[in-house]
Formats: sequence, structure tokens, C-alpha cells
Amino acid sequence: MKKATLLTMIAALVVAFFWFDLDQLLTLEGLKAGLAQFEDWRLARPILVGGGFLLLYIVATALSLPGAAVMTLAAGALFGLMWGTLIVSFASSIGATLAFLVSRYLLRDTVQNRFGERLKPLNDGIKKEGAFYLFTLRLVPVFPFFLINLLMGLTPIRAVTFYWVSQVGMLAGTLVYVNAGTQLAQLDSLAGILSPSLLASFVLLGLFPLMAKKLLAVIKARRVYANYQKPSHFDRNLIVIGAGAGGLVTAYIAAAVKAKVTLIEAHKMGGDCLNYGCVPSKALIKSAKLAHQMRQADHYGLEIRGLESSEPGFSFRKVMQRVHDVIAKVEPHDSVERYEGLGVEVIQGYAKLVDPWTVEIQRNDGQVQRLTSRSVVLATGAKPFVPPLPGIEEVGYVTSDTLWDEFAQLDEAPKRLVVLGGGPIGCELAQSFARLGSQVTQVEMAPRILIREDEEVSALAKTSLEHDGVAVLTHHKALRFEKISAKDGEHKRLIVEHDGEEKIIEFDALLCAVGRVARLQGYGLEELGIETNRTIVTNDYLETLYPNIFAAGDVAGPYQFTHTAAHQAWYAAVNALFGHFKKFKVDYRVIPWTTFIDPEVARVGLNEQDAKEKGIPYEVTRYGLDDLDRAIADGAAHGFVKVLTEPGKDRILGVTIVGEHGGDLMAEFVLAIKHGLGLNKILGTIHAYPTWAEANKYAAGEWKRAHAPQRVLAWLEKYHSWRRGHGSEKSITDADAGLSGSTDSLG
Repeated sequence: MKKATLLTMIAALVVAFFWFDLDQLLTLEGLKAGLAQFEDWRLARPILVGGGFLLLYIVATALSLPGAAVMTLAAGALFGLMWGTLIVSFASSIGATLAFLVSRYLLRDTVQNRFGERLKPLNDGIKKEGAFYLFTLRLVPVFPFFLINLLMGLTPIRAVTFYWVSQVGMLAGTLVYVNAGTQLAQLDSLAGILSPSLLASFVLLGLFPLMAKKLLAVIKARRVYANYQKPSHFDRNLIVIGAGAGGLVTAYIAAAVKAKVTLIEAHKMGGDCLNYGCVPSKALIKSAKLAHQMRQADHYGLEIRGLESSEPGFSFRKVMQRVHDVIAKVEPHDSVERYEGLGVEVIQGYAKLVDPWTVEIQRNDGQVQRLTSRSVVLATGAKPFVPPLPGIEEVGYVTSDTLWDEFAQLDEAPKRLVVLGGGPIGCELAQSFARLGSQVTQVEMAPRILIREDEEVSALAKTSLEHDGVAVLTHHKALRFEKISAKDGEHKRLIVEHDGEEKIIEFDALLCAVGRVARLQGYGLEELGIETNRTIVTNDYLETLYPNIFAAGDVAGPYQFTHTAAHQAWYAAVNALFGHFKKFKVDYRVIPWTTFIDPEVARVGLNEQDAKEKGIPYEVTRYGLDDLDRAIADGAAHGFVKVLTEPGKDRILGVTIVGEHGGDLMAEFVLAIKHGLGLNKILGTIHAYPTWAEANKYAAGEWKRAHAPQRVLAWLEKYHSWRRGHGSEKSITDADAGLSGSTDSLG
């Protein structure tokens, strides 16, 4: 109501301004005609006229009325250069700030709620450098100032900042116009004030902050590099440290554009994903899923003959051997030979930054080598975090990195396995080992597993794990480990706290899966003063403290996904090689991820808890996979597709899929969000039958059904009835009248 009242008052004042032809006073002709009268008033009552002029200027600017240029001329003509400039400077700044505040009060919440995600990069830029951008705009009078006032009100810039930057930024233009006003009699038109040469001067003035910013960046870089001697020439265009996903893609891009690039890796090519993470875990998950399906053979009309029970017979050692066989088959994709064939020099050894351009390499063959490079990309990855709990070293443990070698020596899966952690890695491995015969206890300190997902997703995941025999203990805090000697051997125990009481969990093997930490030690970061905060601190272009040293992948954050590392690698490579021409900010707007439990949990964009935390309004459309023909045929009719959209619109804010092949199904939504395609586009796309991909189309259909035009459908029903000869035009009219009445009563 308050907003409506204010809007009505503003509209009334604007209408009155034009209704009473006051706009004619704010023309050059009107000013000249009334100048003598104004001068008499000023001479009679200088303070009153000066104050009145100040107030009128503020009101005109606040209401965004035309004529500010003429009023500025009038200030020069009436009050002279000094006093005219002083009055206009304060009046224009105060009026602009009032317009800014009115725009913010009336429109900002509406605009931000509707376009918040799209405006996020702009908002972030304004928060960081809003004063700089506003100052640049104020220096160039080519940009309509009233429009700047209104648009800036929609951004997060502080009102105080807006005021003082406006006053300083508009001062040059104010001086030009006020000075022109002192020569009012000689002016024939406003165009005469801003000659092409003067406009060019203003443009150059507006470019000055940009040039100053560039100069400051150069000065800052010189300070950073002050203690180092830059080489006169370089051995390489780019050196990449780390041959995981981020490093491999960075090196590949550099070689593709014919740069001379060296890739350095101390351990295995392919990094964690190939050797310890994505590839081996998915191979294990597949074997575990097949074992699970064999137990459910009767569900598919099958039976395992020759076995007294439905429990499948298998060799755990062979399962682990298959994992290593899969790694071996994928290895050639990331091998030294392949990348050397692509034009990348690969050196196996430990790399350390000696200065911003020099890398010292302790080669695996014992030699020490130094190379200089114009740019360096750090892609050193991450490693599992092991919590410093009392007794953990004594009882022993494996991580997602070490279990593949240590468990490969076992003839059967650990009888009693404790999995510490309820994140994606912990959930995937807990379910897999339970399906392979282990008695698994999963311990999570948080109130639920998969804490980043919506509560219903966490609940469904917990139910699925428990169905496979995993004892999921949430709200349980691990306190310490104990190793007890007894007559029948040593016993390992985990002591946990729950509801203020301690409990004992006995186990045979412990798997730590409580997260991963960036590899930051041993690369010369501390010696060079490169800032770290759990990850290497970078700017939007992945630059570190030194503009020629970049970071990408897990070591840079904020996401720890293989596909995100590859995504960052493009930016790191291009900015490192061509940043002196053009730099690109990393785009994190559309990042999908999948947790490969059964059923899979896939997500892109916002989920409900994210939207609520950020205050973003949304609608939920849900399609249950229990209704999908292919899911029923596959015996996997459980899960759902949940889509968040803007209220009343088909624009997709985020999607969560829980179900078989969820990660594969998500690709269509990733493409849609990336390119601004709504649910109507998905609904209008043919999907082959019977496929899992139809779930996406049916979810779009659910949204369409919920937003069907009920009034039009009621008309169509009557129309078809009339076409069958069961009605008349009068009945349609009557029905419309009745529908209008019912609609009004509901509204």
C-alpha cells in the first residue's frame, strides 16, 4: 500500500508538470524569456531564490523530469560560475540520490526476485567495483543521468557510495554547463554546448578511470614482481603442474593452439579420478549392483540354479582385480605417450616454484631441471582428509585413495566395515561394500546424509542404503578409536557420542570418507607468498597473487568435480596464453553433479533448500518415476524428477533427479538451463519411447498441466458441446458469465 501511494504521488506530480506546461519553462527559449524576471527576484531576495532554485532542482532531478541541462544553464546565468556550480553540484547529487532511493524502494525487490540468478554476475561486479563503474558513467554526459539513477537503484551499491561518487563524477560536466550558462545570451541551442571536440574530451575523460585501473594493475604487478628478476626469454609458454583432469585439459588446449607446454606429474597420469576416484569407484559400483541384482533374480523371473540360496557366489579378490583392469583400460586415454603425441612435453617428477617464472623439477630419474615459462598453471588436485581423532593411527584406516590397493589383497570383503562420513563418497562406498557382503556401519555427525541435498532426497538415500543393509547413524559424533587385546585377538572399536551418551561400534576395517583437502604443500607457494585458504586463493580469472600464475581444479575450488576441473582448465589455459589480449571470468552458473548410489542422485542449479536460503521464489513440479513405462519394465520404478521454476513461468531454476540413470538424464536440463530453454521447449521435443529420457518430457508436461488456461478450456468444452449440437451460442455466453462470476469469487 505504501509503495502504491508513493507511486501515485510521483505519477501525479509528473502529470501536473506537463499538464500546466511547466516543461516549457525548462527550455532554452523559456529560460531566455524569463531570465530578466528571475534576475530581479534574485537581486531582491538572493537567499530565498537560491534556496528555492536548489529545491526545485532537487525535485526535478528526483522525478527524472526533462530540463536538468537548462536548469544548470540557469544556475550559471543567475548565480555565476562559483555559486552556480556549488548549487547545482549539491542539488543534482541529492536529487539523483532521491531518484536512486525511490527506484530501490519501488522496484529492486521485484527485479531481484525475478531475475536474481541472471543478475548475480552484475550484482557481484557492483559490490566489488560499483564505485569505479559509476564514476566512469558519471564522467561521460553521453549516458542519460536519470537512467543511471534509476538503474543503479536496482543494484546492491550503497546509497552513500552512490551519492559521493555522483557528486565527484558529475562535477566536470556541471562546470561545463554552468560556465556556458554565464554566456547564456550567446547560446542558440543546447547542442552548441557539447561540440564534437568537447564530447570527445568527455569520452576521453570517461576512459581515464579505465586507463587508471589498467595502470594501477600494472603498478600492482610491478610491486608483486619487485623482488624478482624477470627472464629476458622463456623456455616455455606454459608449464602445468599436475596431470589430473585440470592439468591434462590445460596442457591439451595449450598444445592445440601450438604453444610450447610442459606437463609435470610426480605420480600417475590421470590423477585421482582415473587412479583412485571416479573410474575405480564406478567399476566397483557396477560389480556391487550386479551382485544386488543377482539376489533379486526372482524379481526378473529368473533363478540361480545350483545354489541353495539367492546369495551370489563371487570372489572379492576378482572384483577388485576387475577394478584395476578397468583402470588399465582407461589409462591410455591419459598416458604420457598420448599427450606427447598431442605435442605436450611430459616430465615425471616433483615441481616447485622458485620464482614467478621458474619451476624446479626433481625428476623421478634423479636429475634436477629448471625451466622458465611465461605462465604457470597449478593443478595439483586434492587428497582425502583424515580427521585427527585419538587412536585412529593405531587402529589403521583406508581412504578412497588407498582402499583399491589395500583391499585388493583380501579374499573377501571386510566383515565389519565402518564408513566415516555421510557425503557422496561415503554413501557410494558404503552401499557398494554392503552389497558385496560387508556389514557396514556409516557414521555421520550431521543430522542427515547428503546434507547439500533436499531433506526428502537425503531420506530416500538413507532408506535405499538401509535396504541394502547399511546401518546409517546420523547425529553420531566420532570421539576416539580404541584397540583392545583379548584372547581371541585384537578388537578395534569406535566410540561415538549420540544424544549425550557414548556408544561402542566394533569393526574390522575403517574407511575415512569425510571430505578432501587441496594439495598445497611442497610447491613453493609459501615462499612466494601465494595466499591459500583451504584452497589456493584466485580471482575471477583463476589468477593467484601473481598474474602469470594460475590455479585450476580441486586445488582452486570451489567445486571438487572432475568436470569442473576440466571446465576451469579452459579458462586457465586461455587466460594464461592470451590474457594480455582478453581475460575471461570463470562461469559457474550451471554446474551439475551426481552421487552414484542406487538410485542415483543428480542435481543442477537450485534445490529447494538453496532457494529458501537465498530468498528466491520458486514453484515445484514433480514427476514420479513409478509412472514411467521404461522404469516399470526395468524393475526400477522408484525416484522422481523435481524441477524448480520461476513462479508462473517455465524458466528452469534447478533440477533434482533421483532414479536410475539420473546423471545421464540430467544432461538435457543442463543444456536447457545453459541456453535459457524453458520447460515448454523440452515438452515440445520428441523423446523416443520407451526411454528413461521421457521422464524429462513428462516432468515438463506436469508443469504445463498445472499452468493450463482453465478459462480457455472451459470455453473449449462449451464450444465442442455446441459443435455436437448440444448447446447454443447463448449457453456459451451464459456459461462465460457464470465462469466470470466464479472466477471473481475465487479471486
